[in-house]
Amino acid sequence: MKKGKVIINGLNLDVYSLNTIIVGSGAAGFNAADSLYSLGQEDIAIVTEGINMGTSRNTGSDKQTYYKLTLAGGTPDSVMEMAKTLFEGGSRHGDIALVEAALSTRSFCRLAEIGVPFPHNRYGEYIGYKTDHDPRQRATSAGPLTSKYMTEKLETQVKLKNIPILDGYLVVGILTERQAGEIHSIGLAALNTRELDGPSMGFTLINCTNIVFATGGPAGMYQASVYPESQTGASGIAFEAGAKGVNLTESQFGIASIKFRWNLSGTYQQVIPRYVSTNPDGGDEKEFLNDYFTTPGNMLDAIFLKGYQWPFDPRKIDNSGSSLIDILVYHETQVKGRRVFMDFMHNPGWGSKEGQLDFGLLGSEAYRYLENSEALFGTPYARLEKMNRPAIELYRDHGIDLDREYLETAVCVQHNNGGLSGSHWWESNVKHFFPVGEVNGSFGVYRPGGSALNSTQAGSLRAAQYICANYGQQPQGLDCFTEKVFPQVVALLDTSETLLGKSKNGIKTIALKSNREQRDANPAKLVSRLSARMTRVGAHIRNAEDVESALKECNEDLKSFKYILGGLSGANELPDAFRARDMLITQFVYLSAIKEYIKKGGKSRGSYLISDTAGRLPAQGLPENFRYLLDDGELMKQTCEISLEKRDGAYCCRVEWKPARPIPEEDNWFENVWNEYMNGEIIK
Repeated sequence: MKKGKVIINGLNLDVYSLNTIIVGSGAAGFNAADSLYSLGQEDIAIVTEGINMGTSRNTGSDKQTYYKLTLAGGTPDSVMEMAKTLFEGGSRHGDIALVEAALSTRSFCRLAEIGVPFPHNRYGEYIGYKTDHDPRQRATSAGPLTSKYMTEKLETQVKLKNIPILDGYLVVGILTERQAGEIHSIGLAALNTRELDGPSMGFTLINCTNIVFATGGPAGMYQASVYPESQTGASGIAFEAGAKGVNLTESQFGIASIKFRWNLSGTYQQVIPRYVSTNPDGGDEKEFLNDYFTTPGNMLDAIFLKGYQWPFDPRKIDNSGSSLIDILVYHETQVKGRRVFMDFMHNPGWGSKEGQLDFGLLGSEAYRYLENSEALFGTPYARLEKMNRPAIELYRDHGIDLDREYLETAVCVQHNNGGLSGSHWWESNVKHFFPVGEVNGSFGVYRPGGSALNSTQAGSLRAAQYICANYGQQPQGLDCFTEKVFPQVVALLDTSETLLGKSKNGIKTIALKSNREQRDANPAKLVSRLSARMTRVGAHIRNAEDVESALKECNEDLKSFKYILGGLSGANELPDAFRARDMLITQFVYLSAIKEYIKKGGKSRGSYLISDTAGRLPAQGLPENFRYLLDDGELMKQTCEISLEKRDGAYCCRVEWKPARPIPEEDNWFENVWNEYMNGEIIK
């Protein structure tokens, strides 16, 4: 990597030149860097907002899962069988499913080799268990912090190789050029957050041959979110650069705590806590689930099953199913404006006698589980202490004592199954641009739990293989690079100067604000409004009218963005302003995809409910807009690709529905594959 200087608009900007830049410092980003170096490409660096930020390092669950090929016992399994499981999740391409299955063992063994503590038995078999949408026992776990261990061990490998890390840089633009009708990425614009008060406002350029984009999902787009607050995402700048999105309708939502962001799955639900709602001030406490279940036994079983069935799933609503709880929590919080809590100190009132739970009301599955766990006694807290003491200590470590206080919850976004479109080498339609990890929309509608962690490793390895085999050339010279990116960089500089209220040609920039815009006079207020809008209309409860209205608001916000925030208090607010802009662009594209899906006739599926007046009501007493019909599965044979365009000064989206590519059927005769491999015909 070489460092130089360029002058644009009279500003002296730092510029780094290298073969490949990796954006992001999570499990996917670190593995991309480690793989590139190991395969022979050493002219690389990582750029990150903060090396300790992001989802991989800062999130987990009751038992965070890694999904891989079966590596223990006598249960038959194969790469093709695993690929079929992934493919059958719907709206995903078979070639990508085959790659993720094929590389799962290699990626998993690499993690075990570098010290991630996956459990094996005394004979060396890596044991497994069943996870969501898993017909085998392919899942394994290093505990609730599996992805954190992965990230830390991969970071150690990167540092041992002395791979440069540009820490404290926020990427605000992907720089491109057109060649023979195709878009090519040629660099990045970033803000050095330590130099914001300097004359260049921290602007730094990166001149590179390749970009590995490992920024994670658009975590900041929703207000109710279980992503760590340190992750916001950067999908908007990719859409703006011309990268296509795929399956943006598909995200996972589930019940999580919001004071400390954590999935409330597993034993947190299986101990059967009490659900209560209050008014915004904490008064008027009510056990609201009682009003919508037909019997106390049905309610208790539904709470218990949320442990196994954590993501919201419209197929699990009927007959007092577990996903009815997600609807009721949403109704209390988003429709009624109340707050919802889980109470581990007391048993649910409906189904208890003198404070003691009547275990005889439970169905056989819940009863056997608690009986086998020797937990047919006491309060939810006592049962949790018996079955999973670390679950209590986790919250205590974050200042929450479940034996003394309620746990505030909401239905939160947890994972983006859609994202940026990529080939089976993880290259975008934008050449030399490789989205890897969660930002790549490879996951389909339904995915086995833990397949996301496998994808971070398989996808980043594939990108590294392709770059090393095909894109090893040096970046272009600085003069040529500067000439090509000049207009794009000037536009970013102009946006920054307008946001800061700086003068142009001696004329002070004046921001005219409407009453609505005036409320957003700082980035935090704007982000709060945008994220609340997405949680209200684009989360797990969706209807056509609300989406259409939100899209109009988005377009108005985009048109007036620079003036909504005109006159920031100082350059220190520039990063937050650019994050808000990225969120706004992302929200517009995602809502456009949701609108297209509903227009296409799509019904409730995955982890969301589409309001349908011809449908059935989940429970008596709920408003009519909760009526829904299950999707018939026809659209699961297709993928929805979407691209952002600008026409007459306004943003719009172009949508293409494409058949899901089948799983390839290869001959795999060894001598033929050997010859192709030796002749360099495989990685192309």
